[in-house]
Amino acid sequence: MTEYQANEQGLAGLKLMAKIREFERRMPLLSEEGLIRGSTHPSLGMEAIAVGVSLALTDKDAIASTHRGHAHTLAKGADFGRTMAEILGRKDGYCGGKGGSMHIGVKELGVLGTNGIVGAGIGIATGAALASKQLGDGSVAVSYFGDGASNQGVLAEAFNLAAIWKLPVIFVLENNHYAQSASIDDMVAQPDLTKRGEAYGVPSFSGDGMNLEEVYGLATAAVERARAGEGPTLLVLETYRYLGHMAGDTEIYRTKEEVEAAKSNDPIETLLARLIEAGVITAEEWETTSKELFEEVEAAEQFARNSPYPDVSEAFTDVYAKGASA
Repeated sequence: MTEYQANEQGLAGLKLMAKIREFERRMPLLSEEGLIRGSTHPSLGMEAIAVGVSLALTDKDAIASTHRGHAHTLAKGADFGRTMAEILGRKDGYCGGKGGSMHIGVKELGVLGTNGIVGAGIGIATGAALASKQLGDGSVAVSYFGDGASNQGVLAEAFNLAAIWKLPVIFVLENNHYAQSASIDDMVAQPDLTKRGEAYGVPSFSGDGMNLEEVYGLATAAVERARAGEGPTLLVLETYRYLGHMAGDTEIYRTKEEVEAAKSNDPIETLLARLIEAGVITAEEWETTSKELFEEVEAAEQFARNSPYPDVSEAFTDVYAKGASA
């Protein structure tokens, strides 16, 4: 870890990962309370990818996320209170409460939308990259998707066009080893998923998605390639989700021992230990910081709880329909 990363990116990343984890930790509890309509998909354990990639981006860059997209949205700079309000379907949410957990969009931050359709963001980000190239605005687009989505047909079409046209797009494959309840070992004959990019002429790299510094380094290199006009990059990042696919998942497809083993490589605890060793922060200082982060998320939750539901008269506003005036 360089001195700059240890003091600036490392500590900032540690705080953001911890804050996102506290935010996500509350999702199943809010769901059990009946405050979340429909399903929600927490990403505890996967924070280093969202934060590491976002640290390499600017507000002008775009991201297209997945149904597990809270962390991506927050890491890109979204307000925790407004994001929580959106998940709870409240008026102060980024989409007025109409998007919910799986369809949050924040135009001013380049968040093109989280998405409930598996793999849909791959095509959306590629389209954003095409627009960037045509406009010449120098922005890049990032598509987050999982190992399950890597089997979708849109991936082949997007990889091919992005490589031919040298589009400024970064494909971030979060390999958490489960497509809902199906293990990647049962779903993919070739476990090296970087070969999928290589087959289409997309430079492809694998990395430890539980290591913030490594993710940041790979993302920074990919962003530099994209801005230099050298085209797309595929990053295959190994990670693990600590909770089930969604709130209420019985998780009969994996053992508790497997989950506990994955937690031994926790991205927050690992980075904290390195920063303490480097003298960036002490254990006592982190304890105080953790309490402050907890209070910030608590305030975000209270903001969301106090936000009203949208009025029924707004049901058809901000909803696109060709020829309509709503």
